[in-house]
Amino acid sequence: QVHLSESGGGSVQPGGSLRLSCMISGDITIAHVAWFREAPGREREGVAAARVYPDYFHTSYADSVRGRFTISRAAENKIYLQMDDLEPEDTAMYYCAATRRDSGNLYRVEDYELWGPGTQVTVSS
Repeated sequence: QVHLSESGGGSVQPGGSLRLSCMISGDITIAHVAWFREAPGREREGVAAARVYPDYFHTSYADSVRGRFTISRAAENKIYLQMDDLEPEDTAMYYCAATRRDSGNLYRVEDYELWGPGTQVTVSS
């Protein structure tokens, strides 16, 4: 059985940084990974994603976070989201997601079958 679990959320002031971690446990070959976020009253949206290959990690970002967020991996089972220059608009529950399928849209919720429980990020002065 495969499990995803996030950590690293918290409260920071505008301009601050956080690094989220996603641990993937279980026997699985991941094709795509992504970080989504969901703020109160808003739909879940993808902010960073990657196509996972043995020797390459092909990343992409939503316009709202490009240049401030970085998705990366360590080994095959740990995914990070480095978030810099945080803004109050970044406040949300952040979720790690993964799929075995090497197809579909990187930022479509329905294309991911594996999800973590989420970690809260609050940006406020």
